[in-house]
Amino acid sequence: MKKVNGFRRLIGWLIHAFTASGACVGLLCLLAIYQHNLLAALWLMSAAIIIDAVDGMFARMIKIKEAAPEIDGALLDNIVDFVNYTIVPCFFLLVTNLLPEHWRLVCVMAITFSSTYQFTQVDAKTTDHFFKGFPSYWNIAVFYLFFWQMSSMTNMIILLSLAVLSFVPIKYVYPSRLDYLTSNKYLRFTMVILTVLWGAATSGLLWLYPQTNHFLVAVS
Repeated sequence: MKKVNGFRRLIGWLIHAFTASGACVGLLCLLAIYQHNLLAALWLMSAAIIIDAVDGMFARMIKIKEAAPEIDGALLDNIVDFVNYTIVPCFFLLVTNLLPEHWRLVCVMAITFSSTYQFTQVDAKTTDHFFKGFPSYWNIAVFYLFFWQMSSMTNMIILLSLAVLSFVPIKYVYPSRLDYLTSNKYLRFTMVILTVLWGAATSGLLWLYPQTNHFLVAVS
């Protein structure tokens, strides 16, 4: 095994700790939901998404498998993601009125079941860096349902449709690996700008809440 210097090992472990901190953010989010502080919960969901969006980039920069081989980074990432992308938004759905009361538990169980399948597929992430099947972005789905303010029945139909799509082998864009979609640097730069605009628009929606800005909803 190639010897790794102490500084690089330290950076590797810090990156793993950064990924693991996402689980702590998820726990704080559950507490906020329990306390019915939904705005704080949505901010914390956003923080978890940011951690997940950049930790992989840091890991690839440092060649994490060489720097800290004792930790299975992919498993760590999946554990944290399952908490933040499935368990947290499911709990959000359980304690809010986004779903019909009598169907709420059934819908949340369907989401959880489909996510267990999605997270354990051996080819959930394809060799050309796409997701196969709906990639369990339940936190993002909950965010939009919260701001779109549609009927609870409409929300349920949307969420159950996404749960079914988890089993349908079609490709979805992997946002943190957009560089693999094209070798055109201008198109890649445009993708980055659009991603930043999306992040700014969603942050603006949270900042302005309870006011709803339809322009920001459209941009996001």
